Amino acid sequence: MAPKSVLAEIKRDLDSYVGARIRLKANKGRKKVLEREGVLEQTYPNIFVVRLDEGDLGERRVSYSYTDLLTEAVELVVYDAGKETKIECHGR
Repeated sequence: MAPKSVLAEIKRDLDSYVGARIRLKANKGRKKVLEREGVLEQTYPNIFVVRLDEGDLGERRVSYSYTDLLTEAVELVVYDAGKETKIECHGR
């Protein structure tokens, strides 16, 4: 299990991107991968929430833990001021 300080650092990193457009890639298991674009809506002490664009179906919200980023089960790329920034947490 990751030390709390590492998870708190990941949360602080994400706090600066709340409201930003992101690309999410999540490993759903059994060779299923979810790739969507959306907005980083909110960060909480143990999870973060992403509002996904579903096209004609509207939108939906999904939540992931900071541990998902640490274990690379979830990857985030932030679109910030015209450039892409990948949120990387491994090796901390």
